[in-house]
Amino acid sequence: MRDSEICFVPANRLAGMIRNRHVSVREVMEAHLARIEEVNSKVNAIITLIPEIALKQARLADEALARRTDPGPLFGLPIAHKDLTLTKGIRTTFGSPLMKDFVPAQDQLIVERLKDAGAITIGKTNTPEFGAGSQTYNEVFGETLNPYDLTKTCGGSSGGAAVALACGMVPLADGSDMGGSLRNPASFCNVVGFRPSPGRVPVWPTAAAWFTYGVDGPMARTVEDVSLMLSAIAGPDSRSPISIDEPGSLFSRPLERDFKETRIAWGRDLNGLPVDPRVTTAIDAQRHVFESLGCVTEDGEPDFTDADEVFKAWRAWYVELSVASLTDAQKKLLKETILWNAEQGRILSGPDLGRVEMKRTQLYHRVREFMETFEFMVLPVSQVPPFDVKERWVKEINGVKMETYIDWMKSCYFITTVGLPAVSVPCGFTPEGLPVGIQIVGRHRDDFGVLQLAYAFQQATGFYKKRPPI
Repeated sequence: MRDSEICFVPANRLAGMIRNRHVSVREVMEAHLARIEEVNSKVNAIITLIPEIALKQARLADEALARRTDPGPLFGLPIAHKDLTLTKGIRTTFGSPLMKDFVPAQDQLIVERLKDAGAITIGKTNTPEFGAGSQTYNEVFGETLNPYDLTKTCGGSSGGAAVALACGMVPLADGSDMGGSLRNPASFCNVVGFRPSPGRVPVWPTAAAWFTYGVDGPMARTVEDVSLMLSAIAGPDSRSPISIDEPGSLFSRPLERDFKETRIAWGRDLNGLPVDPRVTTAIDAQRHVFESLGCVTEDGEPDFTDADEVFKAWRAWYVELSVASLTDAQKKLLKETILWNAEQGRILSGPDLGRVEMKRTQLYHRVREFMETFEFMVLPVSQVPPFDVKERWVKEINGVKMETYIDWMKSCYFITTVGLPAVSVPCGFTPEGLPVGIQIVGRHRDDFGVLQLAYAFQQATGFYKKRPPI
């Protein structure tokens, strides 16, 4: 098998080839390192690379397999970690000049679990500074470009991960998501990004252990590979008080399911959000696919009143918490949007947060009651297709001005506020050839059901098979 073929073999199949010794771990690693050398300079997705260490780990993995050591589900698979994710002994910059030389002394929990499952770290993927915004650029490494059009953004904040996957540089990548950072870049790059329920993949270390807005999760080129990765990283951990007490092995089950008479709410704009007609057209064109699977689709969406206020308040609170320990001199090195967001958090009062939490509770119950009728919602992932990489954030959609740097992401972060599992799956392309993802949202903690419907849609359409021209 040629290197270029190895690099686009689905992760679940590649793991089986390694276990059955149809290909060695070293061959897999060398193929992916060669692919990185070939294309990464064109897109800037992987910003820290450790080839010597990765090749050494590959050699040791082959030796372990020769001794018939029981391999983990991700045994021998190369993986890259988002540059917000702590990696012991590997530079982790958070995309910030403040942290450009930082080398953690510990792994984040998700990295621990990926290693335990047999995955081999090859490096780190690019992200906006401290993950702020859904456009991957920073002052340390620069911009990550969309492989379908190098003049466009790849989204963010897990943008480097999405591009690395789309280009065949890794079969799996991790990411994180507060306002859409696993879903937006997946939509922009024709890959799969899954935001799990809060606590499904425990987050540690963290300064806010009870915080449910930010989650860690998997990204891959197919739904099966996302499920495979989730089987390794999900499951309870005492270091996370909100971790869900269900084993990751739940996600190693077959994804096939009969969807006859399954009711789906078909939402276009989440109560009037502006959505670029190219996005709406691409998504509406696939409605018949769900109906061909046996689903009953009906126009409708729950009342998301107050979702914007709720999300922005708690995001601001978290951003302020994240920068509170910095000196004034250090804060001056941060990008303007982070400083603005932190200031919004600083002026919040206790009663302010009390009121938005009450509104969030009411919002959750409105959505819960709505989804007693519908098992899933289908919505846009992003309100726009990939935009010019020099445009730091979307200022206007359909003539409607965006007030802040995150307003164009409401179609994602409204879902964040109610804590529901959601996935972005490739669903087509704009007339210009830019990827568009479709967002499938499930009931409270029905992560597996979301992946089942996403898998059925993926198998019926096959959009994931189209590789970028690069």
